[in-house]
Amino acid sequence: MDELELLKKDWKKNEDTKYPKLSYNEIYKMILKKSSSIVKWIFIISLLEFGLWTAISFAFKNTEYNKRFESYHAENIMIPLLVLGYIILAYFFYKFYMNYRTISATDSAKVLMENILKTRRTVKQYVGFNLIYLALSAFVALGVQFDRDQEMISLIEKASANGEVFKFYALTIIITLVFLAVLIAIILGFYYLIYGILLKRLNRNYKELKKLEV
Repeated sequence: MDELELLKKDWKKNEDTKYPKLSYNEIYKMILKKSSSIVKWIFIISLLEFGLWTAISFAFKNTEYNKRFESYHAENIMIPLLVLGYIILAYFFYKFYMNYRTISATDSAKVLMENILKTRRTVKQYVGFNLIYLALSAFVALGVQFDRDQEMISLIEKASANGEVFKFYALTIIITLVFLAVLIAIILGFYYLIYGILLKRLNRNYKELKKLEV
């Protein structure tokens, strides 16, 4: 049985119980402390995750594919997309930090419940943004290749001459979708392992608060 549930049951028992009787405020403070700690870790992990992906991008900077992509001179397309991504990520980091500050200063069970729900929504929006941004970036990069990669252009021209240009585009897009599906599945597994566990604990605290308010 969860420690909090045990203490809450104890709170409702008679004075002769073998456990010390806890007040409503004491139980509420325990839930508040646990929730604040969880939200703090969500904020910290989001920053660590950003650092991880940044490190990976630098590690692959000198790969043959990256150098080849740089030769397309698509900075006017990729840099605005990159800047937009950083701006939105900064917004989410700010939201995570403010969620932590807000929950830490909460003095009402009802407000704490609302803030827990708000934090859960923010995490889900953050995960959704990352996955959508990944898919968008992949297709923008594919579009750049279709337009500026000489080898790709030659293949398109050859397929067009053979009357198979639609087949070529369809096959390329399908391969990209399959690759994206595998990558998204891996990332979702990572998010479920990290954020999913934290959100489950946060949701458990939310349920405890609802019982406490009854």
